[in-house]
Amino acid sequence: MPATSANLGPAFDCAGLALTCHDVLEFAVLPSGLEVSVSGVGAGELPADESHLVVRAFRAASAGLGWTPPGLRVVAENGIPQGRGMGSSAAAVVAGVLGAWALCPDVEAIDLDAVLRLTTELEGHPDNVAACLLGGATLSWMTPDGARADRLEVDATVTPVVLVPGDTLSTHVARGLLPDVVPHGDAAHAAGRAALLVHALTREPGLLLEATEDRLHQRQRAAAMPESLALLDALRGQGLPAVVSGAGPSLLVLAQGSSGAGGDPSTADHLRTIGELAPPSWTVLPLEVDVHGARVLDENPQVSSR
Repeated sequence: MPATSANLGPAFDCAGLALTCHDVLEFAVLPSGLEVSVSGVGAGELPADESHLVVRAFRAASAGLGWTPPGLRVVAENGIPQGRGMGSSAAAVVAGVLGAWALCPDVEAIDLDAVLRLTTELEGHPDNVAACLLGGATLSWMTPDGARADRLEVDATVTPVVLVPGDTLSTHVARGLLPDVVPHGDAAHAAGRAALLVHALTREPGLLLEATEDRLHQRQRAAAMPESLALLDALRGQGLPAVVSGAGPSLLVLAQGSSGAGGDPSTADHLRTIGELAPPSWTVLPLEVDVHGARVLDENPQVSSR
């Protein structure tokens, strides 16, 4: 299950990007009971009972399929930082729902549209779950029948770099800082930049600095993550297309990789600049775009999702 970064600046609640940082989940039907094992990120901290988010998502999907396994084993190897705006909860929800679909004896094939609708209901919005499920960059939207999403091919020169602080931030707290109403000018600005973002991500990465300008949500959350916003300004001041990753406090830089020929900054140059600007307590993660999304590696009687 890939990590994801949502919003990408102006495309609030509708754009997401899958990243090559993963949780790996294994599911098996048992004769009875529940076994939950967690290693890696969250080991010793996450619950090992019915309250675990993966288990809750699995149960919700099983109920929708009209199937109840006699017992369940979940083994999680977590690599996605939690509470830092990298889609850890979306990965858990997608894993649980896909696990139920893959193990259900009455299901011949996984219905990705149905999975997207249910994971959106469980997560609350589709941007992270769509990217986690489909891979690449995604655009998602709501209809009377539920969530829809489509996938974009990201230009091969775009190099995602995530900067992760030591502190966490609750998505609920971050969203609570947003105003109920925004000025018309800010809404128009967001619409224009979100449209430009699609073009920049897929065809003209040189426009990403302008395309990632935001007025809707990043500055409004500054009180909850002042260090993140200060670093955001420093990165953008150096010409790097930096955004708050999801609800924060991590940041995502959509650097444009190059060989450095012709005097243009190379990927190594960008990473050096990012490393110099990042506070010592932050972790810099050079990643790639995950083009596969969530994958079921082996079906009944045990399934692994990545």
